[in-house]
Amino acid sequence: MSEPRARHCVDRLPPLGLGLAQLGNLYRETTEEEASSAIDTAWGAGIRYFDTAPHYGLGLSEQRAGRFLAGRPRDQFALSTKVGRLLIDNPDGATRRDDQGFDVPAATRREWDFSRDGIRRSIDASLARLGLSRIDIAYVHDPDDFADQALHEAIPALEELREQGVLRAIGVGVNHSALASRFVRETDIDLVMIAGRFTLLDQSALEDLLPAARDRDVGIVAAGVYNSGVLSAPRPPRDAKFDYADAPADLLARAHRIADICETFGVSLPEAAVAFPRLHSAVVSVVVGARNGAQAQATADRAAATVPDDLWRTLLDEGLLREGSLTTAPGE
Repeated sequence: MSEPRARHCVDRLPPLGLGLAQLGNLYRETTEEEASSAIDTAWGAGIRYFDTAPHYGLGLSEQRAGRFLAGRPRDQFALSTKVGRLLIDNPDGATRRDDQGFDVPAATRREWDFSRDGIRRSIDASLARLGLSRIDIAYVHDPDDFADQALHEAIPALEELREQGVLRAIGVGVNHSALASRFVRETDIDLVMIAGRFTLLDQSALEDLLPAARDRDVGIVAAGVYNSGVLSAPRPPRDAKFDYADAPADLLARAHRIADICETFGVSLPEAAVAFPRLHSAVVSVVVGARNGAQAQATADRAAATVPDDLWRTLLDEGLLREGSLTTAPGE
């Protein structure tokens, strides 16, 4: 493979992003007022990166992102969406609700498609829903069961769109670091969005993805930093979730040990969770979801919190972080 290109778009990616899955009515309805407030508050707090996908609410998240970002200076924010699921009209489902976690009518259905034609159709449809003429980043979304097609058809299609200026950067968005590492090694992507695999509780991406990304000059966008909620409160409740399931007792105990140490340094567990991924030099941005203005403001406040260097050293000394987590010198 040739040497990686200079990735100036990665260098300019804002360090904090707002995830917009909840603007697609994830789990329950998000009102128009809540959705508008989430973006308005984020903007007011200085957040300039917004991440969405057709999957989120069968296009609702993209539509709301476009509507509530309209009128903002286009050169002042970055927006990413995803490809791999086409939205197909489904009139028979108009009286039913979506069965994939979003509280929206099932009048549209998702169809996996990582072909060249499918990718181009997906981008065209996203541009229409967003009301934009270009997209900053397009991620291949959850290609776990279609890895070969995604590698050999989806990525080349995105490369063409990048060359044409329709996209500024391309990447892959996944939950598993081994698959992401394959894309880093075998393609010319700019970014990887990895969910839940480089967090205070799970640093498994250190085994493969993060070293590969550094070698290939691929930027890492860390998502799922709360691991489905277990790290989202100062003290995890007994029924806290980890990767969408009930958190095991030993993992809950570990989270409480981390929280104990955070408190001795005047830092909350969620503040540490947001700050941690940026300690690795391959990580260029952290994306955190929000449903409303209060949550968006909380994200901005947590990202702005000062975390003492000694906190990270203590977590390392106590065996609560893996060696290699801190490749950016503390304090940078």
